[in-house]
Amino acid sequence: MTKSTHFLLGLVGAGIQKSRTPPMHEREGDEQGFRLFYQTIDLERLGVGPEALPDLLIDAERMGFAGLNVTHPCKQAIIPHLDELSPDAAALGAVNTVVLHGGRRIGHNTDWWGFSESFKRGLPGAPLSSLVQLGAGGAGAAVAHALLTLGVRELVLMDKDPSRAEETAAALNDRFERFGASRVRVSRDLATDVAAADGLVHCTPTGMDKYPGTPLPVELLHQKLWVAEIVYFPLETALLRAARHLGCRTLDGGGMAVFQAVEAFRLFTGVRPDHERMLRHFIQLGSGAKEAAA
Repeated sequence: MTKSTHFLLGLVGAGIQKSRTPPMHEREGDEQGFRLFYQTIDLERLGVGPEALPDLLIDAERMGFAGLNVTHPCKQAIIPHLDELSPDAAALGAVNTVVLHGGRRIGHNTDWWGFSESFKRGLPGAPLSSLVQLGAGGAGAAVAHALLTLGVRELVLMDKDPSRAEETAAALNDRFERFGASRVRVSRDLATDVAAADGLVHCTPTGMDKYPGTPLPVELLHQKLWVAEIVYFPLETALLRAARHLGCRTLDGGGMAVFQAVEAFRLFTGVRPDHERMLRHFIQLGSGAKEAAA
């Protein structure tokens, strides 16, 4: 790799103006000795929805993009427009990284690995007998895959779309059947399931600046529960604030954001980044945002 090497990348999603992904990638590119230009392609700003993905992909190819990161609400909608899926993306039915190379569009999923790495570092030794997960969409499927890989014995899914929860649970049970009895089920009584759980994992947009609030009544939280988020803007959501007030162990969404980006960077550039450096930069970006708001 030489200093004259350039990469053009983009992030496709809705309401992503405050994302830390672009500066994180660009800084690591500088540190690695090449120029990396990372553009934000915000569907809200463009006034379009996921139906615009075919045209956006064509435009990205014409302009010489090396790849795209994909976030809400496009992680599943983009799949029909790709030429190939990595084994992880195919198994999960969700894509967050698209490599554009040689006229082909190859979809990957780095979310599940990102969550797994974050969890191992942020909640070491957390009990994994019974967990409740809120959200079974694209990000939720990846997180559930990570949790089962980490050794969760029972995973209880809740989603605003019950059929989506059922489909995700069935797919996970099929994928992990080598472990014996089904380990994933759909919640029928959230209060009862949370009361019996070791941990709660939140995988919906609720808690973002655009979608304020909590994904469940905070009265359902209890001291023996650990709580993990995937939302990272703000880093402390209303859910995490309530959990910390009770004395729960918590994990914010920052680690997942960093580690999914670490693997995406490698896929885009062929260079393995320094994950500790990217983590430090992510934290610095957060400090800057707080200072700007002060």
